[in-house]
Amino acid sequence: MNATSHETPADPGRVVLLTTSHRVAPGLLSWPAWQALRDADEVLCADGGHPQLPYLGEAGISVDIAAPIAERLVESCAGGRSVVVVATAEGEPGLTDGLARMAGSGRVRMPELELLPASYDLPGARLLDLVRVMDRIRLQCPWSSRRTHEDLAKYGLEEAYELVEAIEEGDREEMREELGDVLLQVIFHARIAEEHRDAPFSVDDVAAGIVAKLIHRHPHVFGEETATTAEEVEGHWLRSKAVEKRRASVTEGVPLGQPGLALAAKLASRVRTAGLDVPLPPVEGVGYDLLALAVRAEGEGVDPEAALRAAARSYRDAIKEAERRAGEPASPSASHPRPR
Repeated sequence: MNATSHETPADPGRVVLLTTSHRVAPGLLSWPAWQALRDADEVLCADGGHPQLPYLGEAGISVDIAAPIAERLVESCAGGRSVVVVATAEGEPGLTDGLARMAGSGRVRMPELELLPASYDLPGARLLDLVRVMDRIRLQCPWSSRRTHEDLAKYGLEEAYELVEAIEEGDREEMREELGDVLLQVIFHARIAEEHRDAPFSVDDVAAGIVAKLIHRHPHVFGEETATTAEEVEGHWLRSKAVEKRRASVTEGVPLGQPGLALAAKLASRVRTAGLDVPLPPVEGVGYDLLALAVRAEGEGVDPEAALRAAARSYRDAIKEAERRAGEPASPSASHPRPR
């Protein structure tokens, strides 16, 4: 009886494409990434200035500075070897395209291919990009480098109104864009504020301030108090705010420059939440009629500004329809009435 021998095909090895985020401090890599690097027979990186290289060197990992070529990588992995490619910022599209072509040909036994993210962006990481871009624009753009807080004030109002319009129209794409425009105003003002000679502050100071405020005003989330209803949450907020501001009147902090209906509703809200009984001025006139309507709307839980804008949009549509009808040519029967 003849024995039949079976040859075991050689292990084709493994290629690991290691990606990192520039928004995470170099050296802060995931444990699987460190394991892959330590177990690798060869580590390549095309960028000699890659920010991870000094930290890999400190960890005792030798990195060859060379552009990874698909054919060479496949050859290097023969016999079960493992090669790690530390990807550049572009992500090595030439390498991945080359490997895809080789795999698609069917003529080459390909090594195991793995994409291994070594660091991940945290939520909000793209805000760091926005800060960096704003820094560059402030330094290099002839228009942006000369803007002041006063110059930008009107744009803040315009962008806020455009955001409100997008929300009321239910346009999700427009809302995303307008939120970006509002955020730009915040970043722009904070960047300008850094340059103040006597009282500078940065976007980090702005963020730190609102974080501290949110934590302080949500003791039911970050402290020992409890709240199970929206009304209890509002009570916590108002008590915390009163302690912080130490205001002598509920009207303090209400901006008088806001639209009239919103101003009237805000004052009515302060009166209601304070439990005060303040009758409306017994004066007649359009302004006082509007004041009474705004107070009534606030008491009924209606935003008078939003309600008026909705009515104005309906009026706008009616105007457009009237214009359309007025622009239509008259029908023959309307132009030449039949004789009786």
